[in-house]
Amino acid sequence: MLIGTFDDWKRAYHEGADPALLLEQQRQAFQADDTAWISIASANQLHAQLQALKTLEAQHGRAQIPLFGIPFAVKDNIDVAGFATTAACPAFAYTAQVDAVAVQRLKNAGAIVLGKTNLDQFATGLVGTRSPYGVVPNTWDETLISGGSSSGSASVVARGLVPFALSTDTAGSGRVPAAFNQIVGLKPTPGAVPSTGLVPACRTLDCIGVLALNVADSATVLALMEGVDAGDSYSQPRPALAQHTPLAQLRVGVPQTRRLSDAYEAAFHTFVARLQPQTQAVQAIAFDTLQEVANLLYYGPWVAERVVGARSIYEAQPEALLPVIRQVLDVHQRFTAVDTFAAQYRLQALQQQAEKIWETVDVLCVPSTPRHPSIAEVQADPIAVNSELGTYTNFVNLLGWSAIAIPASQLPNGLPFGITLIAPAWREPDLVRWAQQLEAQAPLSAGVTGLHSKPTAPLPAWQVPAQGDTLELAVVGAHLRGMPLNHELLACGARFREATHTAPHYRLYALSGTVPAKPGLARYEDGAAIAVEVWDMPVANLGRFVAGVPAPLGIGTVRLQDGRAVKGFICEGFALTQAQDITAWGGWRAYCNAS
Repeated sequence: MLIGTFDDWKRAYHEGADPALLLEQQRQAFQADDTAWISIASANQLHAQLQALKTLEAQHGRAQIPLFGIPFAVKDNIDVAGFATTAACPAFAYTAQVDAVAVQRLKNAGAIVLGKTNLDQFATGLVGTRSPYGVVPNTWDETLISGGSSSGSASVVARGLVPFALSTDTAGSGRVPAAFNQIVGLKPTPGAVPSTGLVPACRTLDCIGVLALNVADSATVLALMEGVDAGDSYSQPRPALAQHTPLAQLRVGVPQTRRLSDAYEAAFHTFVARLQPQTQAVQAIAFDTLQEVANLLYYGPWVAERVVGARSIYEAQPEALLPVIRQVLDVHQRFTAVDTFAAQYRLQALQQQAEKIWETVDVLCVPSTPRHPSIAEVQADPIAVNSELGTYTNFVNLLGWSAIAIPASQLPNGLPFGITLIAPAWREPDLVRWAQQLEAQAPLSAGVTGLHSKPTAPLPAWQVPAQGDTLELAVVGAHLRGMPLNHELLACGARFREATHTAPHYRLYALSGTVPAKPGLARYEDGAAIAVEVWDMPVANLGRFVAGVPAPLGIGTVRLQDGRAVKGFICEGFALTQAQDITAWGGWRAYCNAS
């Protein structure tokens, strides 16, 4: 089956398609011998997710579920509860008990996991050929590589089997396969998406990213996944957004000297010529500093960090690793702790030099790869060819920058050519706006689907954490997203954190005579779990917000299902005697939708 982008899936459901039927048909269309998949969701695994989706819909209403029933795939170094996580190493495999935080956030938004995808073993490679589960061929020419390490994720998206998939990107593992398969690869700032539940390649550098059929869909997924998680000490909140620079005012930097195939050089030259009149300036800059940073990743002590994720296998069962992976990991033996500190000092100095680039340009535009090797070339010289592919990707995460790979054109032989936009940390909202404008100018098929994206598909509103000290505030009724009083939270600078439930000791009542209609929450030992939203409220604005809360409501302490005690709406007991008990609905939104 081929439905396409998020808009296409949403349209199908709006026209009455049954999620259970549609997703089962999609699942059954997958082939077990397709090397892009390591595991495909079973009928029971799909059924369990559909039941959770029904519960979600009852609590919040379909309109409040941004990814309602949209399927996706997950790279098999990221945990999905009930699925095996292999990292493309059967001896390492285990069954995940809980979802990775990124996966759980997407499920909370209504998305459905249909399978786990193949990868270069332990995400060590940019080629897509280093897996005991088989080589993933390029979707345009099966003699060429798919790119890796997110090879399977790129393949299933490019063929339209799912509209998006999760990738990981340490040295280019999302951007390279995106370019080779004519899809979009969005790589966030390191720390933007929590890595809780990810088998690390280099934990200090790893990014969970998105492969999608268009820019807008990739941005939507990233906006839903990102945000701090207590389980990942490297996760970071998104800072306040800088003012957006329009494409017409953009200063673009391109590599001064390039090592590209003839076809790629011609394609990049044509793309830059098309870009130049649309921007303030396109200038060639030296990439020497960036190439030295890149060399630190592949030829310096950071390779030792890769051993950590695979340590249990590498030390106890080295024969379980592919020979090329073992060869890569063995390099760590050349380095001492002294070398590691010396490399960190060098990186810090290079970082200072690299940041000066942003004084003269706003964004870098590079070819995503120097050329497109064949599978045979990689098998003949796996290390050198792999290293070459990282020429314009390896330095980005070491410098803490953000990037997006997009299709740019097709070569005379019909194969894809892609470019990557690179910006400083936290500039994803800018990157996707620039990328979407460029996407609209190159009306290419999304992967091999034959489908074309809407050039004006809406981009997400990025959630920026409230500035200054905040406290968690649980809302239960008219202040929920989409409800009449939600604007009061926004006016006080509050930012949505999560949708969750109270502990199972509360009852909910529809109060009499309130305008707009409001519920009352009260604690009872024979109560139930009630759906709530938790918002980050600036402490400085809390008094202003509380002053507007009318009797019989007030702000007290509410216990959540995970045991946290947060501030939240409570109700005076006298008002409940004349109110309707609506606890059975499980939440105010579900009650309103049914009324």
